[in-house]
Amino acid sequence: MNDLPSPDECIEILKQVGCSDQVINHCKAVRDIAVKIAKKTNADIKLVKAGALLHDIGRSKTHGIHHAVEGVKIAKKLDFSEELIRIIETHIGAGITAEEAKKLGIPERNYIPTSLEEKIVCLADSLTDDGCKQTVESEVEKALSKGLKEYAIRLVNLYEELSRLCGIDINQL
Repeated sequence: MNDLPSPDECIEILKQVGCSDQVINHCKAVRDIAVKIAKKTNADIKLVKAGALLHDIGRSKTHGIHHAVEGVKIAKKLDFSEELIRIIETHIGAGITAEEAKKLGIPERNYIPTSLEEKIVCLADSLTDDGCKQTVESEVEKALSKGLKEYAIRLVNLYEELSRLCGIDINQL
C-alpha cells in the first residue's frame, strides 16, 4: 500500500481489522487535534491525518501497552509506509525508552517520537480523553496520580516543544 490511505480508507481499514466504534471515534478525535497542531507547523498534514486515524489500529488485538507492537505488525502486513509505521509505533506513553520498554514487556527498542508528525500524533493522543480534548495539565495530573512521572515529564516536554513550534499554547487550539 505504501501510498498514504485517505481518511475514508483509514476508517475502512480500522473497521476491517476489527476496531470498535469507540476506538474509531477516539482516532477521529485524535485526528482533529493533530490536524489543528499540524496546520500551525510545516508538518505533512496528509501523513498526520493518516497517522492519527491509524495510530490505534493495534487495539483491534489488545488494549494494553502491546497495542503499539500489534499495530506495527498489522501495518507491516498492510504494507504501510515506514513513516506511518513509526507513528503507530511511537504514539504510546509520550514516547517510551528502550529501558522502559523492557520493563513493560514489549520489544526492547526506542519508542520515542522523533519526526514532527510522530510528535504531533503522540501529543494529540495524550490530549484526547474519551473523545474529548483535555488540557496538558489535566493529563499530567492523571499521570502523576498513577505514579507515571517519566510519562508526565515527557508529555510536558513534548507539549512545550510543539507549542513553541506552533507559536501558540496548544491548550488554546
